[in-house]
Amino acid sequence: MVALNYKKIQEFWDQAKPSSLSPYMMEGYGFPESASKYRFKAEAKILKRLLESVDRNGTVLDLGGGVGLWTSFFAERFRHVITVEASQRFYKALAARRSLHPNIQIFQQDVRSFVPQTPISLAFSGGLLMYLNDEDIRNLLKRLRGDLKPGGIMVCRETTIRNGAVIRQGNYQAVYRSVSVYKKIFEEAGFQVLKIEKNSPYVLLEMGIQFLEKLKETIPYPKRWISILGPCVYFGLRLSNRWIVKMPRWLGMEYPELQNHFFAIRPY
Repeated sequence: MVALNYKKIQEFWDQAKPSSLSPYMMEGYGFPESASKYRFKAEAKILKRLLESVDRNGTVLDLGGGVGLWTSFFAERFRHVITVEASQRFYKALAARRSLHPNIQIFQQDVRSFVPQTPISLAFSGGLLMYLNDEDIRNLLKRLRGDLKPGGIMVCRETTIRNGAVIRQGNYQAVYRSVSVYKKIFEEAGFQVLKIEKNSPYVLLEMGIQFLEKLKETIPYPKRWISILGPCVYFGLRLSNRWIVKMPRWLGMEYPELQNHFFAIRPY
């Protein structure tokens, strides 16, 4: 597989707008701010279930903190949070949260070279591994094995595909891996997979994003229309949530192309 170009990835995120939509890759589709709030709230319910056994008096390592949504979530529930973010713009957004949460410690650094100076109860990756090559993921995990306290775990929330792995080239680069590929990487790095949970709110909104992309390919529409189409698609998905996510399975379709999963892992 062709390797990711880390310079291009860094350039992309250095230029990205630090908004609540940007970490979820929902910028440019006309979705309202409430879309990110909906997804975050729904994902938080999943994460709470995965963290039931984690020591709340311990330290959380948030890898790739972004605008700090998860950083604040952890700061409200754990004694100490260490956040690592390489982008200057997102680092500044994170720094603004310290006034609300003095238990946050922020480092502007590449996660591949960061070494925490305190034992970790929980390591969290909220969409970071897709921007790393396989070998760098293994190296990162092997290093984290020595940083995690006995009983400590890592939770990864990553965009997935159904089979194999695909690398996206161009200005925006990422690797989309299947659940089985991630399981293999985790096991090769010395981690056992405790639980895998599908990220249903991601899948719902990804259905809308893929629909808008296909619509534009079929019927090119003026850019100003997105401010109308985006909210209509979003609220339509929310209203039909109970059955629309099941429709692809009923029809025998693999839709949307991208999915997302939470992985809870622990060193052997």
